[in-house]
Amino acid sequence: MLESLWLSLQLALVTTVLLLLVALPLAYVLTFRSFTGRTALEVVVALPLVLPPTVLGYFILVMIAPDSLLGGIWQALFDRSLAFSFSGMVLASLLYSLPFAVQPMQQAWRAIPQSWLEMARTQGLNMKQTLLQVMLPAARGGVLTAAALSFAHTMGEFGVVLMVGGSIPGETRVASIALFDMVELQQSNEAWMLALILLLLSFVMLSCVYAVNRRQFDVGIGR
Repeated sequence: MLESLWLSLQLALVTTVLLLLVALPLAYVLTFRSFTGRTALEVVVALPLVLPPTVLGYFILVMIAPDSLLGGIWQALFDRSLAFSFSGMVLASLLYSLPFAVQPMQQAWRAIPQSWLEMARTQGLNMKQTLLQVMLPAARGGVLTAAALSFAHTMGEFGVVLMVGGSIPGETRVASIALFDMVELQQSNEAWMLALILLLLSFVMLSCVYAVNRRQFDVGIGR
C-alpha cells in the first residue's frame, strides 16, 4: 500500500510541475491572443473533461506503442518502451489533467483589471516587465488553484493510468489501481485504509482550492 501511495505522490508531483510549466503560457495565449484555430485548441484542451478516461487512455497507448513514431523514438533513445512505464503514465496524466491546470489560469488572467495593465503601460513597463511585475502576481491564486486541482486529479486517476501503465508493482501500480486490486482480492481492511487516505488527501487539496478562491474573492471585494 505504501509503495503504491508513494508512486501516486511521485506521479502527481511530477505531473503538476510539468503542467504548470505548460499550462501557464498556454492559458496566456488562449486568453490574450487571437489566432486561427484558437477555438479548436480550446476544445482540444478541454476534451479530457468529457472524454471517457479509457478512450483517452487507449488513444495515448496507441500513440506511445513501440511501433508508433513517438514510441519508436523513445525506444531508440532509452532502450525501453514508453508504454507501461512511469514516463508513459506521466505523459498520459499531463494530457488528462491539462484542463484542470489551464482553465483556472485562464480565469485568473481574465480577472486582472484592465486598469492595472493600462497603468503599467503609462509607467513605461514593457511586456516582459508587465508580465513579471503585474500579471503573474495578480494571477497567483489561479496558479495555486491549478496546482492543487492538477495534483488531486492526478492522485485520483484510474482509467487512463490503467490503460497506459497497467498494474506493475513498484513501477505503474498507483494507489487507485492498488485499491481496485484490493477490492477484487477482498482485502477489505487494506482497501478501507487506502480509500480513507485518498479521501483525506482529496479533502485537503480541495480545501486549499476553496481557501485560495475565498481569499482572492475577498481581496477583489476590497479593491
